[in-house]
Order: sequence, then C-alpha cells, then structure tokens
Amino acid sequence: MKETTTNSFFALRWPLITLIILMLIIFQHQSAMAVSLTDSASPVPAAAMKLVGFCADPKEGLDAQAIATLVDYVLEPKSKKESDLPKLKETPGAYYEFDTRIKFPSFLQYSYSKQIPPSLTSPASLRYSVWTDIQGESQKNTGSWKLVPPGGKPVIIHGVQHDGITPDQTTGVYYEYDLKRTFILLNYKGRNVFISISKQIDISDIGKKGVILGNDDDWNYYYSGVPGSTKAGLGWVKSYIYDFFAVAIYVESGSSPSIVRSGFFQWIRAGWSGVNFVQTSHIIKGMKRNAKTSKSILESPKLPAPSQIASTYQRISSLPKNDLVDRYTALQQARQSLAVLSGKIDANEIKKTDSYANTPKVQIVEELMLEYFKITMGKSSLLGKKVVLGN
Repeated sequence: MKETTTNSFFALRWPLITLIILMLIIFQHQSAMAVSLTDSASPVPAAAMKLVGFCADPKEGLDAQAIATLVDYVLEPKSKKESDLPKLKETPGAYYEFDTRIKFPSFLQYSYSKQIPPSLTSPASLRYSVWTDIQGESQKNTGSWKLVPPGGKPVIIHGVQHDGITPDQTTGVYYEYDLKRTFILLNYKGRNVFISISKQIDISDIGKKGVILGNDDDWNYYYSGVPGSTKAGLGWVKSYIYDFFAVAIYVESGSSPSIVRSGFFQWIRAGWSGVNFVQTSHIIKGMKRNAKTSKSILESPKLPAPSQIASTYQRISSLPKNDLVDRYTALQQARQSLAVLSGKIDANEIKKTDSYANTPKVQIVEELMLEYFKITMGKSSLLGKKVVLGN
C-alpha cells in the first residue's frame, strides 16, 4: 500500500512541477507587460524609442525584439485605452489605441497609398502632406503594398515628409514641419502588421492663427498665414513645435480579419520662448481627435472605393495650374467669409493675397480633394461639386 502511494505521488509530481514552472513563466511575462507605461522600467517606451532611432538613422538597424514588444502590448487586453508615457528627451508623451472595422488590405489602400492623399483619412488633423525620398525626389507617399507571408522579409520604406496640420482645438494654432518617416510592413505570428514611424527633423515653422469653422466634424478650417493664436490673450504668441516623434502600430486584432487595432505612441514638445507647454492630456486629446475622424471615415458605408478616389485625384491633378489656382482662390475666399462670420477673425485681419499661384500644386490638389470627399461622404462643401471637379 505504501509503495503504491509513493509511486502515485512521484507520478503526479512531475506534471505538477511542470505546471508550476509554466505558471511562473507566464506570471513573469505578465508582470513585465503589466509594468505601467509611465514607469521608466517599462520595456514598451524603450522599444518605441528603438524604432524612432531606426527612423532617424537606418544604419542603427531594425530591432525585431522592439517590434515584438510593441505589437504584443498593442494586442494585450487593457482596462484603459490611453496612458501617459515617460518624458523622453524632455518631451512628454502618451499612448492611445482604438479598433476600426475594416479589412487590413483595405486599410492600407485607403491610409497608405500613393494614389490617395493621407489628408483624406485624417482631415481633422492633416491639411496636406508632401512625400519625398531620401535623395529629395518628389514622390507620392508609397507604392502599392503586397502583404508579407508568415516568415517573409519585412518591407521597409524610408522617406521625408512635409506636413501642414489643421488648427489646434484649444489654441487655434497650426504648423508646418518636416519629418523623417519609416514604414514597415510585416507578418508577426500570422498577423499582418504595419508600422509608421515619425521623427521631426527640425523645429517647425512659426505657429499661425487658424480657426475651426463650425463643428470640427465638418472639416472646415481657416488658415490666416499670420503668426499667433486665436485664443483670447495669446494673439501675440510666437510658438513652435520643438520636437515630435511617434510610432503607430496597426495590427489585425482578434480572430476577425476585418478589425484593425491602432496603437499610437506619441511624444510632442511645443510652446514659445523655448518653454514647453504641452501636457499629456493635450496629446491624448489630439490622438482622439484623429482617431474619431479616421474611424468614422473608414467604417462609413458612404466611403467611395479606392479606385474612385484615385481616379478623382488624377482628374483634379490633370487640370491646368491656372484652373486649379482659380478654384483654390474660391475656396480661400469661402473660408475667409466663414471665419469673419464666426467672430474669431476681424475682416481687417484678413491677410491680403494677390494670388495663390505660388502655392504648391500638391497642396492645392489635396485641399480641393477634401471638398470632393466631403460631398461624397454626405457633408456640406465650401465649393460646389462642379467647381471642385471642373465640370
């Protein structure tokens, strides 16, 4: 009887020991991932900075472990979808994530295609965007994407991008700046993943007075061209974005192939007289603004097919420059009228412009494209469809 009991104990002991070891491993992994993002010991912000370093200098090499750390964190269940990040390079940061009901290939077609302006999926945040390669040759963002099979080599594209952004919701200030950009398309444990990395090259142009015309969801903005802010008491401000760096992770989420989870790690330092006035709450507010708009567009049943948007872009781009300038002038005049009616801009403050002939063509086309896009999405346009398309 004793021998039988002893043998039974040993027979059960090894599976029990194995189970305990596995539980310890899982617990240690969960504990490491559970470290608050605000904690300097968290591996997640450090992993994001490794990718930012790769964007700034590709010679540093791509860190596969950093990618794994970030993707695992984005996919991890959380009670809160937002968090502060540790201050890095004297720059405050924040994290935010959200899900979009869209298939991954469609997400790439709409959001990162050379045929569709990026401002169309981020109209509440991005005024226009111009992509150039490292050598300075003008390009449209990227080429077509082919998904990477499991075990396949990641696709990596480096470039430089000039962005003009929309007026801030709090201050009304808008900026333009140059970024180093890196795009990475890969397959991680059977999931499609796209990573967008940004690193500001130098301080931005001086911040200028802008106005959100009506509801932010209407995507109508006025750009004065005059330095300062429309916020009461801050009209004199000469502000700049001193630094900006970010990593955006887009990954197929859950068992459904038609959900893309977006996780944003973002740091911004901006203000005046060299002093930063950005708080993490401001960064999260900006990310939520962009997420709300992007999600509403990509999930909308009114969203035109990518081919339709691309053909319209080509149609507007092919118009003679003088025709484009005429249409753009009409758009600016409509914005000016609304800005004066809003009471935030005095008619005497309107900067007189003889001609918009020197405005970059890509900027003109993207801003006219937004008017077309508003019409197709069931929103009011500042211009009629015939004016936009040249019918």
